[in-house]
Parts: sequence; structure tokens; C-alpha cells
Amino acid sequence: MNKMNSNSELTANRRQLLQAISAVSLGAFSPNLSIASSPKSSTLTGTVFDLTLSDIAVNITGKRRIGTAINGQIPGPTLRMREGESITIRVKNKMSVTSSIHWHGLILPTNMDGVPGLSFAGIKPGETYVYRFKAVQSGTYWYHSHSGFQEQTGLYGSIVIEPKEQSLMAPYDRDHVVLLSDWSDENPNQIYAKLKKLSEYYSTRERTVGDFAADVANKGLSQTISDRQMWNTMRMSDRDISDVTGWTYSFLTNGHSPRDGWVGDFRPGERVRLRFINASAMTIFDVRIPGLKMQVVASDGQEVQPVDGIEEIRIGVAETYDVIVTPQAGAHTIFSQAIDRSGYALGTLTSNPNKRASIPNLDAMPTLTHTDMGMGSMGSMEGMDHGSMQGMDHSNMQMDGDSNANVTIQTGVQVDMLAFDAQTRLDDPGIGLRGNGRRVLTYADLRNRYPTEDRRSPSREIELHLTGNMSRYMWSINGVRYADAPPIALRYGERVRFTLINDTMMNHPVHLHGMWSELEINDTNYLPKKHTILAQPGAKISYLVTADAIGQWAYHCHLLFHAKGMFRRVVVS
Repeated sequence: MNKMNSNSELTANRRQLLQAISAVSLGAFSPNLSIASSPKSSTLTGTVFDLTLSDIAVNITGKRRIGTAINGQIPGPTLRMREGESITIRVKNKMSVTSSIHWHGLILPTNMDGVPGLSFAGIKPGETYVYRFKAVQSGTYWYHSHSGFQEQTGLYGSIVIEPKEQSLMAPYDRDHVVLLSDWSDENPNQIYAKLKKLSEYYSTRERTVGDFAADVANKGLSQTISDRQMWNTMRMSDRDISDVTGWTYSFLTNGHSPRDGWVGDFRPGERVRLRFINASAMTIFDVRIPGLKMQVVASDGQEVQPVDGIEEIRIGVAETYDVIVTPQAGAHTIFSQAIDRSGYALGTLTSNPNKRASIPNLDAMPTLTHTDMGMGSMGSMEGMDHGSMQGMDHSNMQMDGDSNANVTIQTGVQVDMLAFDAQTRLDDPGIGLRGNGRRVLTYADLRNRYPTEDRRSPSREIELHLTGNMSRYMWSINGVRYADAPPIALRYGERVRFTLINDTMMNHPVHLHGMWSELEINDTNYLPKKHTILAQPGAKISYLVTADAIGQWAYHCHLLFHAKGMFRRVVVS
């Protein structure tokens, strides 16, 4: 039985209204296209793969829409290959626009990375591009378009690279990919245009008179007025959790909406490996399986020393986590709620195909705190002028790879806040997860399975600020959008520390192509390797990079509608 609370029902009703309104804007449905009424899961195995990109009619929410598919399906097929093998992937573009495929997290030559304008020119309509590379690693990864907003409309799929030898550290009997994503019946260009005009367009939970009364009851009149005054002065909201919400999104598990949900089978007592992949465009998920504890055995495809007893995992966009569970007879719900609690993706593990488990209520919507603004120890911001930050002294910061430069963050209309007291918070589960009574995985829990290979101290530090103006929907790094920014230059073979300071109130998953990002934890002997780092609001985080891949590489926030500005070109020479 669905136990969605009243807020979820309101969101669903508003989503239906929005879908009806958007039907006209998506254009007439073509009767010549076949309809994929339910996703077809498939797996391709081997060393040679053929993928065809095309438009397809889909029915995910109960309405027919046009999506972009790989081999006629959304999501695309799972590609299973083996470590050490030479791989050939032929990608044919049958669409009317240029496309591409990026192999997210795979270490490969720069011309095989699949980023138009950096790696190659893209795949023109009617053309076939042949990707060739060696599978030099094992683990769980994924692939997606790096052209326009095609990722939002269906061009993504999963990758499983089997190790040369089965790990004795985390043996398992059964294996399921759990691919999480978000789908909208709206054209993503329209979503982006609406955000540019009104950034809170998809926010349905701004504060009301009722919230004011509840806050007075909990915190007193004086504190409530002070808090409201602070947020109003900054022209910000403490509920800016997600740009795009369940008002327009349906959240999917392996392509299935919560109406039916995905189902994975098992036999009682088996050790089941679940390969969680967040392939969404804009949604960070908090994943749990009520009644089952998870053993985390890999992060971003790389094996970690097993972390036992985990009850919930926050998975940033583009991150992957592998876990092992041992379910007993019956059914278990895989509940993946959006970070803003506007909806959830649904899956079921069951030993009986006719049996389902109950669905938990969504957690309460979280609200931002002083900590999430990077001012946890600074008290109230009442009386501060948040409209004139240009005069603030930010000299002596090393920006964009130039270790000798004195560069000031550009703080015009493109930057509406800075984190004054950003702290490293590796052991912080994050907004909405703190003190929830469940054991939540944090970055502080991660230790690579194998010892750190490059033990050199970094020769320099590159400090980058993740910046933006939420009300104008402008995103940048160091206050400079990608179009106006010089590349980050790395010398081949050097060891560099990247430090991210998140000056915004949103989580940003930051992805460096082509090289591993080794998260700096207390145990330097076992630094976990990641391809995507989730930077918390108002926090800083650092990681080490060995520049061992010559070429041009993309480096960007993996929130699809942020990447246009929050993007850099990295050049290793």
C-alpha cells in the first residue's frame, strides 16, 4: 500500500496539471513511432557492442512523449565487459541532431572520452563513431550523452566491468544493477528556460503562514522573526534544496516509475550485490532498504574496505555505490527519496514475484541551516549587506591552476553569496539526514581497498569556488562562467590538490574526466578513488589528482542545468 503523505499527493496533482499544460509545448505525437509502454531491460556482453541512438515514443507517466533512446530503450542496455579486454563500441546516430556518448568514470584516451568540442566533434546525424579502448579497471560505471540536454530525455545506461578475479573481500551470489534517474514530460529546454526566468518555478514548498506559526511555537517569536529577516535580507530561501522537483519529475528505478516499480529477484539467504547508479539529470537520492542493512563494498566503481551496518546512502548525481545485502524470504522495498523529499524512485527485492513490501512515508522536507551556508560558527547574519560583496578581499587565492596568480573572485550579479566559514565536513551525512535515527554512510567511512599508489605530497593546490546566483539562475566557478574562463593547466605527472569551496546553498556533484580524484581523508594510506565528488553546501572538500592522462578533459558540476556555467577545461601537457 502506498503511504505517500499529503505533500506527496499535492506534488503529484500539480505534476499532472503541469504535464497537461506541457503537452502542447512538446509538439504533436508522431503516430509513426513505436511506443515503449514499459521499459525493456537488456544486457549486452562481450568485447564488441553496437549502439543506435534514436528518437522513440515512450509512456512513462501515463502520457505519450518523445524520448531519446539507445537500441530502442530507455534506459539503454547494460554493457558488461571484462577487465583487461580491448573494447570496441560502434555508436550510430539516427537522430536529426549531433549526439555523443561519454563513458563516465572509465580511464581511457582523451579522444575516446566522448565530449564534443574537447574530445571530438560529436556524432553527426547519420554517422557512426567507433570507440576503442582497453578496460583497464573493474567495477560499476555508466554512460550518457554529453550533448545538449539529451541525458535528461533518455540517453544513458549502465556499465559493469567484471574483475579478472572474483574479489574474496566481498563475495556474492546474485547481482542487480539499480539505475536511478529522473524523467519529465516537459522538454528540458523549457525546464531550463523556466528556471532562468524564475529559479523557484518548481518549488512547491516555500514557507507559509502556517509554517510561521509552527516556527513561533518551536523557537519563539523573536527568533522566528530574526530568522525570517535574515533570509529576506539575502533574498534567499532556506528551502532551496533542489532546482527541479517532483512537480515535473517522475523518479525512476531501471526506467520504471513508482506506479509499477522495478522488481529484482533473489533466493532467501543469498548475498545480493546491488550496483546503485545515480544517472539522473538533477536529482540527488537518499537510498535505503527498510529492514535490511547494507554492506558498502565499492564507491564510484572502486573497491573500498567493507563498511557494515549502513542503513542509508546519499548518492549524488553521477556517483555509484555497490552494496551487499542478505535478504530473507519475502519482499523488501528499495526506497530512493529525492533530497528535497518531493518524490521517490521505487524498487523491490523479492523471493516471491507476487509479493511486495510496504512503502515508507517520505521524510519531512529539510531546511537549510547556518552550517549549510558556510557560517556555522558566525551566528546571525542579520544586518549584513548581501547585495554588495564586490569589495570583499579574496586576493591571494590560487585560481584555475595558476599557482602564482593573485585573483579576485568576480562577485557581480553572478554571485549572490560566499561561504565565510566553510569547513571540511566529511563525517556530516548532510542536510535532511542528520540525526534521523539511521546509520548513514559518509565520506569519512570510505577507505580504498588497496594502498594509495602515489604517496607524493602535492606540489601545489588549486582552490576553486563553486559560485552562483540562485535568483538569476547563474552558475560559475570563481564567479566566472565557462565561456569566459581560461583552462586549468596541469603538468603531466604532477600531483595536485584540488580544494573545492561551495559558496552556494546547494549540493554540487563535481566530475573530473580522465583521472581519478583521491578524496583526502584522515587515513592517507588508503585514499578512496572517486570520479565524482559531492560538495556540500557551505563546505569545503579536497582531493588529490595525479595528472597521468595527456589531453583535454572536461571538469564540471554534474547537475545538468548547472554545467553550462559551472564547467572548466582541464589541459594536461
